[in-house]
Amino acid sequence: MFNKIFTNKNPHIDLLIIASLLLAALLLFSTNLGTLPLRDWDEGIVAQVAREITRKNWNWVYPTINDTPYLNKPPLVHWSIAFVYNIAGVNELTARLFPALFTTFSVPLIYSIARELFRPRTPAIFSALVYLTLLPVVRHGRLAMLDGAVLCFFLLMIWCVLRSRRNLRYSLAIGLSFALLSLTKGIILGLLLGAIAFFFLLWDTPRLLRCKYFWGGILLGMLPVFLWYTAQFFHYGIEFFHANFFHQSLKRIWQPVGSHHGPIWYYLLEILEYTFPWQLFWFPGLYLSWKNRNLSWGKLVLVWSGIYLLAISLMNTKLPWYVLPIYPAFALAVGTYLTEIWHQFPVDLGYFRFPIYQYPHTQGESKKHPKGIPTIYHRLVVAIFALLALLTWVAWLYFSGIFHLGEENQTKPDLYLRLISITIALTMTIATILLNQQDRQFLPILIWGTYLSLLLFVNSPHWIWELQEDYPVKPVGEMIQKYTPPGQIIYSFDTKDRPSLNFYSDRLIKRVGPQKIQQQWQSHSQPYLLVQASNLNNLTLENLKVLKTVKGWALVTRESKIEI
Repeated sequence: MFNKIFTNKNPHIDLLIIASLLLAALLLFSTNLGTLPLRDWDEGIVAQVAREITRKNWNWVYPTINDTPYLNKPPLVHWSIAFVYNIAGVNELTARLFPALFTTFSVPLIYSIARELFRPRTPAIFSALVYLTLLPVVRHGRLAMLDGAVLCFFLLMIWCVLRSRRNLRYSLAIGLSFALLSLTKGIILGLLLGAIAFFFLLWDTPRLLRCKYFWGGILLGMLPVFLWYTAQFFHYGIEFFHANFFHQSLKRIWQPVGSHHGPIWYYLLEILEYTFPWQLFWFPGLYLSWKNRNLSWGKLVLVWSGIYLLAISLMNTKLPWYVLPIYPAFALAVGTYLTEIWHQFPVDLGYFRFPIYQYPHTQGESKKHPKGIPTIYHRLVVAIFALLALLTWVAWLYFSGIFHLGEENQTKPDLYLRLISITIALTMTIATILLNQQDRQFLPILIWGTYLSLLLFVNSPHWIWELQEDYPVKPVGEMIQKYTPPGQIIYSFDTKDRPSLNFYSDRLIKRVGPQKIQQQWQSHSQPYLLVQASNLNNLTLENLKVLKTVKGWALVTRESKIEI
């Protein structure tokens, strides 16, 4: 069946594959979006800005957050969320819906890019399936953040670049894609990602860069982003450029934001840590790209991976979602290498060696190659798969409560963790057996098992694991909203800012120290404080009244005022 799909030349097969990928992505990215609270930081900020857009007529052009100008990022994604708010109300599902849909459409786009690069259909299918089953793409693509839209618009731009080599009319779409990208996360990121397309064309199709119609179409398509930035400049003046260009973009190159810093190899470790099981095939895929660097796909993978990974690695600010735009190139490299495995098995898994002018075989013929490194690499991959299978079986026993690591580490049996761990264990066990037998059917097993594991994962309460790192803000925010008047500023003893708490309370929460609390208590006739319930006895404030206590946090005010 797989061979028929891979080799069938009927163009309608591509439409069927795109529709299937879209449905698979829609299921994975849209299920269970609304059951978990919003995460700090970006989700709380994006959702709050989108809500304020719905409240005032001109907020869609000049967005605000807590009634102050929001100069951080352009508002394209916020507009889409505000549109859903107006239809279906403000909640977690409506906040995450459009970002998840943007990420969903990026899956058929990576397939379309691969179809432009490869004549056979096989590497396009493998690349799309690898991309679909990458944990960082699934997790961050489902959140109310800007990165899913960045992936979608960047892949659209790359696809248009590839199409423009034969049809200059796509140059207008390149400009529009750049505009959408810049209106999502800023023109600095747009320029960085645009540089990848530029250097690819400089290497692959330099004649296109000398065509005035090509540049004319791009400039015409970029008109919306120029208009928006011009409107911001005339409204806010130089303050906008200082906040948007310098503080939120360029400054992050040499100065970390908060405690978000790390070594230069931070993102390389991020890729190797969270791209299970495909990281085992990434370096061979890059090697294969280098061996085929005279072909368009090899050039694109090398330029894309090299420029972007170098750029973000040199930045002092290190955030996990900054690496997301490299994952499509990761998927192309891995998908190409998986194609080699599919067509050349049974042979040893390794760095396949063939002339750089020859594209990977497409008819399934087996090609022998020198022994040595491939044999060692094959055995290493089998050993890693076997070890992972063993570890996941142990994890299943642990999450089932069959054993525990000491009395203090007893875990309550968790159905979701048991299902996820046994799915991964079965997948890795079967894949290990088939791989050891040099049976290429280990690839469909690995892909399907990874997809099913991710589907179970996103339906569990664990897919946003950061929520377990601090107190739950939703019940605390609902308490604040119920017991305080609209627009009231709440002063908090919390050790860090929680934008999601601002969203759920619909109030501005200001973090202050003990000394300033005394000042605020004396200067306001009706102050409201959010303090930990365990610290209530330590407060030396007059006429203190506790309005409500939720999840270890107490909302207090002055006794003389009537409770609202």
